[in-house]
Amino acid sequence: MIDYSKVLSEVVVNTEKSGIRKFFDLLENMHDVVALTVGQPDFVTPWHIREAGIESLEKGKTFYTSNSGTLELREEINNYLTRRFNISYNPKNEIIVTVGGSEAIDIALRSVIAPGDEVIIPTPCFVCYAPLVRIAGGVPVIIETKLKDKFKLTAEDLRAAITPKTKMLVLPYPNNPTGAIMTKEELEEIAKVLRDTNIVILSDEIYAEMTYGMKHTSIASLEGMHERTIIASGFSKSYSMTGWRLGYICAPEPLCEQMLKIHQYAIMCSPTTSQLAAIEALKNGDDDVKMMVEEYNRRRRLIHKGLTDIGLECFEPQGAFYIYPYIGGFGLTSEEFCNRLLYEFKCAIVPGTAFGADGEGFARISYAYSTKHITQALERIAAFVETLKKEQGLK
Repeated sequence: MIDYSKVLSEVVVNTEKSGIRKFFDLLENMHDVVALTVGQPDFVTPWHIREAGIESLEKGKTFYTSNSGTLELREEINNYLTRRFNISYNPKNEIIVTVGGSEAIDIALRSVIAPGDEVIIPTPCFVCYAPLVRIAGGVPVIIETKLKDKFKLTAEDLRAAITPKTKMLVLPYPNNPTGAIMTKEELEEIAKVLRDTNIVILSDEIYAEMTYGMKHTSIASLEGMHERTIIASGFSKSYSMTGWRLGYICAPEPLCEQMLKIHQYAIMCSPTTSQLAAIEALKNGDDDVKMMVEEYNRRRRLIHKGLTDIGLECFEPQGAFYIYPYIGGFGLTSEEFCNRLLYEFKCAIVPGTAFGADGEGFARISYAYSTKHITQALERIAAFVETLKKEQGLK
């Protein structure tokens, strides 16, 4: 009999599973649950984008593309970034089409990190950064952002976290799970700290289109930042193309050259059908994005008001499609609160601890769901909070 304990990578064995999926799996055998757990748009991919994918299959366009993706798609990605965010990359050697934003993040980290290198990660944040850093042999250095700072990374905290071993800063804004954003002025303060260093920025901009009342600024657009910034993004959120598994990475050529090696050996190329559909999305999808963002904004206002009316302290999100209420005032841990809400009131949200230790006392709620769904969830959360107040003799 094989002894798997002597076969498996110790680093991978000691890597925890995603806290989001861990909680989501609890729903598998439950019925009548209102779930606001997953960051997946409830919109079907717009028809003209699906039609482009269907047409590509009908015409037999089912072969490999170049490793970096079709040149036409890379050109359209550059056109989009220039049009929307005033940044530009050479389609020939500074853009790689990836299998979702997740692969983009992975190859960015693996191309830069050597064993022992430190990577600064502001939390709360998406679940993948720290595990991928450890798998690459790096050391995550956590900066716990604070509610009083609107969950933004401050230049002061960044400066204090930098050591001679610092290789990279992850910049996860607009932020999952908090909905925080960074303004141009705030990013400029971060840029001042980094300009005279060799620190690379991994800017996860998957939610760049989803800002409310303020246009997203990419740190790559600031003076001296383009040369040190890797942008990871994709089509899942803004074009509601989660199942198409298509993302992209943009970076200066010396960085892209190394990332392409990993992509070549691990992936070969992204799905051809998805690439051809994405060209249509970038060329003719601006109105689709606008419509969806307007709807998310309506849902954002609805859920923020609903949670506030229930009596939960609630940071008003300015980006992405998540809200991050404080639920720590009832003597329960975040996981206990979410478990009781699920099992007693059939409503699923994600404990804040899934996004970092500083998430204790918070929960993440996705509003990438219908208004009806959100309203039902608010009713169940309100009933649960009333139950907790009665249990504890609170008014």
